[in-house]
Amino acid sequence: MDVSRETTMATSVLQPEDCRREHEPKPDIDSPRLTEDERTYILEGKERETGELPPELREKARIELREEPALREQALAQMRHFIEKHPAIRKCRTDAPFLLRFLRTKKYSIPQACSMLERYLTIRQMYPNWFQKLDPLDPKVAAVIDAGYLVPLPKRDAEGRRVVLSCMGRFDPHLYDSCVMARVHSMIVELLLDEPRSQLLGYMHVNDEAGMQMPHVSLWSLTDVRIMLNCIQNSTPMRHKCTHFVNIPHYGVRFFEFAVSLLSDKLKDRVMFHRTSEDLTKHVDPSILPKEYGGTVPLRDMVEELKRNLLKRREELLALDEMCVDLYALEKNDLTQDIHSTAGSFRKLELD
Repeated sequence: MDVSRETTMATSVLQPEDCRREHEPKPDIDSPRLTEDERTYILEGKERETGELPPELREKARIELREEPALREQALAQMRHFIEKHPAIRKCRTDAPFLLRFLRTKKYSIPQACSMLERYLTIRQMYPNWFQKLDPLDPKVAAVIDAGYLVPLPKRDAEGRRVVLSCMGRFDPHLYDSCVMARVHSMIVELLLDEPRSQLLGYMHVNDEAGMQMPHVSLWSLTDVRIMLNCIQNSTPMRHKCTHFVNIPHYGVRFFEFAVSLLSDKLKDRVMFHRTSEDLTKHVDPSILPKEYGGTVPLRDMVEELKRNLLKRREELLALDEMCVDLYALEKNDLTQDIHSTAGSFRKLELD
């Protein structure tokens, strides 16, 4: 198919049904016409640009993360110095929202934050089919997004956590492979990682496996599952607070048991399995879920909102690929020896 035609098709698939709000003048934050949800949306947008937490969360950040203005500025300066002097890092973002991903995840342990930053840059380069070219206008990626496979819910849960819903039955394993699935996940994650509230309060994952088929299970080799979970746990700056699985078919149970067995004990304790959606809603407030799960907002509306956000952030997502690290130089750096030895062991498994 002609590339320009594919791009046109992707644009039409990803284009929200109603873009008028993009051209309307933005109301003032204090306008009485704004709903509480609209006001929160505007506030979070401003926080995202600066990395600043809202006043009501700053004390929580001080207690849980040791975050205080002086420490924060000192830590940011030290991370920028680390990047500037690093023999292997060729180019990297140094803005506050990006660096705070790592500092907040590691509770302001600067050595641990710098180590995770190295790991993050390394996996993006070692596994480009999973972590690069996060283009919402890529035809395959756009189609998977439009199908509603993966959606960050507009409303946070009662604890302020961002909730990400995946619906396995909406991913067609006959049309798309594991690399497309991985890039969709990576794109959504990158969309969310600069949110200061999420950096502090963390994330909840809700995975609905209804509609899962054997071809879904065979998308991923066991080696790739190991590598991906290693990347998620050790190289992605996210505070995973809770993960729910629901509607797992009998032939998928062993697959998820294997995946969970690879998690750290801390993350294992944060995984819950539910037989039905009714069981799920005992632990997840149904009001924040799509209408199809007991909420009020249809999943289609949530998908349209996601499309708007992805298109708005498209240039930022693509610019991530400008970050560059010299993998050969990293081999001489003690902080990343275990990444390379781990990757080497995975390659050995593939040959066995």
